[in-house]
Amino acid sequence: MRLLAIEDEQELAELLHRALGRAGFAVDLAPDLAGAEDHLGVAPYDAVILDLALPDGDGLALLRRLRARDAAVPVLILTARDGPEDRVAGLDAGADDYLVKPFHMPELVSRLRALLRRPNAALGLRLELGNLAFDTVTRDVLAAGSPLRLSPRETALLEMLLRRPGRVIPREAIEQSLYSFDEPLGSNAIEVLVHRLRRKLLDSGVDVQVHTLRGVGYLLADPA
Repeated sequence: MRLLAIEDEQELAELLHRALGRAGFAVDLAPDLAGAEDHLGVAPYDAVILDLALPDGDGLALLRRLRARDAAVPVLILTARDGPEDRVAGLDAGADDYLVKPFHMPELVSRLRALLRRPNAALGLRLELGNLAFDTVTRDVLAAGSPLRLSPRETALLEMLLRRPGRVIPREAIEQSLYSFDEPLGSNAIEVLVHRLRRKLLDSGVDVQVHTLRGVGYLLADPA
């Protein structure tokens, strides 16, 4: 899953990038409203973390623009503004959650996952195909009844495939969902990732397979 963190304090932005990356998210950073608008215009995001006091304006202005154009992406405000009136203003502007600085990183991660578990959001389901099962909240994978250890990125790819069983996922969609703008992406990075996941699934004894449609994309299918 891909997040956009809009934060002008560089040290905190880098901390968010590292910590959320370890939690399995691909994270893009924007230091101001202009950068955020650029990112939102070219990439799909599962959630946005929004600071309010930004160099080129108030984050609430961006939030109102998002909601005015019916953007349903979950937004968590992360700010030093801690007055009750500030919380009310943020939530009334369309925020889904509000967290005050300083904060504990595990709480931020937990709140993001809670947002993504809401109806029609990205988390909260147990995805199954054949004898392969994936818990989107705990991120646990069961292959033929046994735990299967995958890297965070392999897990994210498996989740994408399980959400669209039997349907082709274009290579470009995988790039957009799993990689942030600042990550170096080799010409064969997706192919290598798919190969690693396919090999682990084969070795685990599951009865589903990752298929490659050359020049098109990838799909996960039950042989039956």
